Amino acid sequence: MRFTTLSIAVAASAILCGCSGGGNDAPQKAVLAAIGDSPYGTSPTDTAQFDVYPQFIAAINADADVSLVLHAGDTHSGKQYCTEAYNQSIYDLWTSFKAPLVYTPGDNEWADCHKVKEGGGSYNTATGSIDYVVDGNGKLVDYAGGDPLANLQLVRSIFFASPEKAFGGTMDVHSQADEYDTAHPADNAYAENVWFERGGALVVSVNIPGGSNNGTDPWYGAPSMSPAQQQDVAGRTAAALRWIDYAFKTATEHKDQAVLILTQADMWDLDGKAAAHIAGYAPYLDKIATLTAGFGKPVLLVNGDSHGYRSDNPLKSGAACVTEDSAAPSEIACTDDAYANQSGNRSSSADVENFHRLVVHGSSAPLEWLKLSIDPAANAAASDDKAGSGAFGPFSWTRKPTNLPQANS
Repeated sequence: MRFTTLSIAVAASAILCGCSGGGNDAPQKAVLAAIGDSPYGTSPTDTAQFDVYPQFIAAINADADVSLVLHAGDTHSGKQYCTEAYNQSIYDLWTSFKAPLVYTPGDNEWADCHKVKEGGGSYNTATGSIDYVVDGNGKLVDYAGGDPLANLQLVRSIFFASPEKAFGGTMDVHSQADEYDTAHPADNAYAENVWFERGGALVVSVNIPGGSNNGTDPWYGAPSMSPAQQQDVAGRTAAALRWIDYAFKTATEHKDQAVLILTQADMWDLDGKAAAHIAGYAPYLDKIATLTAGFGKPVLLVNGDSHGYRSDNPLKSGAACVTEDSAAPSEIACTDDAYANQSGNRSSSADVENFHRLVVHGSSAPLEWLKLSIDPAANAAASDDKAGSGAFGPFSWTRKPTNLPQANS
């Protein structure tokens, strides 16, 4: 399937599922569970959170309302190794979800695998080569020595072997592996980028790695990006921007009432670094801001990466905001010390009113999921009650902490 024939195929799928404009059946309310940055460990041998993850999955399964799970990426911490065995263990864990799962890869699964603390290696200035992390037998501890591109391909081979299906195989999705612009055939590599419709909203996932300025931190700590890394950043960014364009075009054609964007990166989080370290995300923010304003209906972005729950509109100056107190699961009014303001990494400072963003809690205690509803009959003004719930347009959400023990990041 290609863009040249896509409009016919998409129209047919809308009629069959009755999930968007074009179908005879009105869209029904949908309830999703949003999670991310879990399970985490404090070291390569810390399995405390992993060990209780089956109970966490069971807690989500116990809510009969949940019909879909969204995972915003980072299936292990930045202090754990990137191995095929670990990826397979996550796959095996996820098979116990009752609902289909849509997952977007996080930086810890691929883009940051080159780092020493993740089992990759470090650039040796004396030799101009990489000193890889090895085990007691001299073998590489990471898959392919932490090479990011090899690890992304590994993730794809395990979690996206059937790109037209969500994890679990029971729900159809539209993947960039199948629906790509024929003028850019390399875009078909991005099987992880998908879209589908629920509750009258179009949901689109985009592979944008967090914590590394859109993957531009030189691999292995080398003096500069390698040609392979430069090619990855350029190709992946261009494909993602085309995918976002396509998602909004489809939502407009289908007369969807809202758009939900799922990605890993917190594109506003300075994370203790200078503002230049998030400049690599500016093309996405410009694109999202422009398309959101043009769409004229609610757009919700859900991301992980920065670990603490946050509800805000970073595309509007002075917008109300709540965030998670790092010392407790309770919420407090946001301060922007650690975040770029809405114009800090965009070429335009124009406010975008019909946008909202949620950061899912991850990494640290307690294990938590976000119960996210999409109700086509609702059209709420953006609000948060600072008690674990909020609403925006057709979206409403409630934080669902558990009492499960878990490791810190």
